[in-house]
Amino acid sequence: MKDEDEDQTAEATGPEAVPPDPPALPVPPEPPHLDDGLDLARALTRATARSTPMARRKQRTRDTRTTRGRVSGSHPDERDPQLLDATVGRLVDDHGWDLDLRVHGVFGRWPELVGAEVAQHCTPESFADGKLLVRTDSTAWATQLKLLAPTVVRRLNEELGHGTVALIEVVGPHLPSWKKGPRSVRDGRGPRDTYG
Repeated sequence: MKDEDEDQTAEATGPEAVPPDPPALPVPPEPPHLDDGLDLARALTRATARSTPMARRKQRTRDTRTTRGRVSGSHPDERDPQLLDATVGRLVDDHGWDLDLRVHGVFGRWPELVGAEVAQHCTPESFADGKLLVRTDSTAWATQLKLLAPTVVRRLNEELGHGTVALIEVVGPHLPSWKKGPRSVRDGRGPRDTYG
């Protein structure tokens, strides 16, 4: 018997020895569940006591005390004064105004982009979904701008980014309305004596 005990200890201390499992800690027994619902009522009472206005106010004052004492130190953080450029840039990025600002910048520099002579006779009015609406002061300039449209689209896309402007819609001048008064005849021939 003694030889067998020595063999077992030799095996246990050898290079392939596996340490024995530590003794299991006793698990505290779960409190018994009562059918009368008193334990559920106690749990609900504890939960609602933490969510009353007074408890929330205490929690808020406890939280503000810890943040007031915080010092930013030598490293910059969000509470430090910020440069106006960075703040406005962040505002533009958050709201997605980047393209709108670039388009309105192009509207402001319209004479530089299309040339002074063309800019005297046409103005950009709106930009939506890749379509730029340009109004001219005569039908002759509307025809001229339609011929120049590919060149203008190329210049605008160089300024705004490739594919931003897909189409230029050219409209002529605002024409006078011949409708006088609240009533009109449908399919009428209009004023016949105006042009001689």
